[in-house]
Amino acid sequence: MSRIGRLPIAVPAGVQVELNGNFAKVKGPKGEMQRTFSPLIDIALEAGLVTVSRRSDLATERALHGTTRAVLSNMIRGVSSGFERILEWDGVGYRAEMSGANLVLHMGYSHPITMEPPANISFAVDAKTRQIKVMGFDKEQVGQVAADIRKVRPVEPYLGKGLHYLGEKVRRKAGKSGKGKK
Repeated sequence: MSRIGRLPIAVPAGVQVELNGNFAKVKGPKGEMQRTFSPLIDIALEAGLVTVSRRSDLATERALHGTTRAVLSNMIRGVSSGFERILEWDGVGYRAEMSGANLVLHMGYSHPITMEPPANISFAVDAKTRQIKVMGFDKEQVGQVAADIRKVRPVEPYLGKGLHYLGEKVRRKAGKSGKGKK
């Protein structure tokens, strides 16, 4: 039995979960999400708890069991409290700022790069701590937008300049060793 898949999901107050076979609709204060899951997995709502179960021990069903539970849990958590990814930047002359709802990045190119937030995503910039926050209720979309921002100037391994996630370990390389002086 999947260790993740067998855990029930508690539905917090203010969140409505509607199940219709393998179709789930979750509505909360932050937004509304819906998704169709595999018919191989059974989803049930009883007394404020969502449970996910599988019919047999086939490899495909075992693989879907924990994934389905994790996706449902992220949907419920997202519409109740939301998700955020934090990026940091390092480098002389690099900066980020807000222009209305858009994010403007000055990352050493000859021009600033403006990123418009997709629907249900918002940005926040803190220039003192050199951080960019990507916020939303869909975990998958928040992660993808953060990855797109990081692609603008990925961190380079010699000096550590660029955009990276908060807490990301940057693997540094040694520079030129050079020959000894004569």
